[in-house]
Amino acid sequence: RMSSCLTKLTTGLLSHRFGGLFILAISFVFFASIMFYWRSGQDAEGQFYSLPTPSRCAQFLPYLPHPTALGPSPSPGELFFVETSDRTDPSYLFTCSVESAARTHPGTSVVVLMKGLASGNASLPDHWAFSLLSYFHNVEFRHLDLTELFSGTPLAKWYLQPEHQTEPYFLPVLSDACRIAIMWKFGGIYLDTDFIVLRNLKNLTNALGIESQDVLNGAFLSFKPQHEFIALCMQDFVDNYNGWIWAHQGPQLLTRVFKKWCSISNIQTNMNCKGVCALSPEAFYPIHWEDWKKLFDTISSSELHKILKNTYALHVWNKLSHGTRLDITSQAFLAQLYSQFCPATYAKMKKD
Repeated sequence: RMSSCLTKLTTGLLSHRFGGLFILAISFVFFASIMFYWRSGQDAEGQFYSLPTPSRCAQFLPYLPHPTALGPSPSPGELFFVETSDRTDPSYLFTCSVESAARTHPGTSVVVLMKGLASGNASLPDHWAFSLLSYFHNVEFRHLDLTELFSGTPLAKWYLQPEHQTEPYFLPVLSDACRIAIMWKFGGIYLDTDFIVLRNLKNLTNALGIESQDVLNGAFLSFKPQHEFIALCMQDFVDNYNGWIWAHQGPQLLTRVFKKWCSISNIQTNMNCKGVCALSPEAFYPIHWEDWKKLFDTISSSELHKILKNTYALHVWNKLSHGTRLDITSQAFLAQLYSQFCPATYAKMKKD
């Protein structure tokens, strides 16, 4: 129909030489613009409902963005990763976690807090992961000052008691304490360093994930600062403290507090209670911890998409899976995620 109109317009304008040619040119540009816009919208619609796939031109493009010193700085402290040990040699999975978060949140500051980093303006350690991640303008590395983090919270007195450091699960417990202190003081999003982030998480507020039937997990948290639910978590951390039971200060704590918060005995899927949302397992834990070996199995891209169609970020259960060999060039579940969501880390893994 539009082509017919354009033909009639052309016939009518031939007798008006210069003016006609001018109008003809304008009409052609308009027609071409409409077609381009329609085609672009069609492509975008197709991409919106599927997992990101590598660009057909990826082989001609650098894996890393160009570092930039210009433009406004991202607002600080919106997405946090934490390393509570003294290690300063991030693993491939750690690096992939940060890279995937940076790529899916280009306008958000991704803050990596590491206890082993020197305070002040000291240079970063000479390790490939720091060099790789420093190319992302929104990634920041900072020293984790635990005394400062816990100050002004119920956790401060607990941290200053040295006997806790002899407990068998002290580092995981310390991590549990850090995440709720961060949520209380700064708000934003917290992620464990064994996540691969698939989608932007900024639309999730005052939320956490259901790990399995009747158990919440704090590997992902998203809360506004000084939220009452987090205040109750910090108080429960101290009042019901037991560092000798695995997960007592983490998943079990969150589950206890949520049940009291909602006055319930069982947690239901996708439950929203008094402004706090417990998201279904497929949101962050589509692979149950007992099935972690599936991450190393070969899988078709269509089946992968089916499993992850409602997933924001995938928890890899590194405590269980870290010693397992991964053929990075295979079609293994995890290898496909590395290639799509942290291509710079993926390239380094293939090189190594």
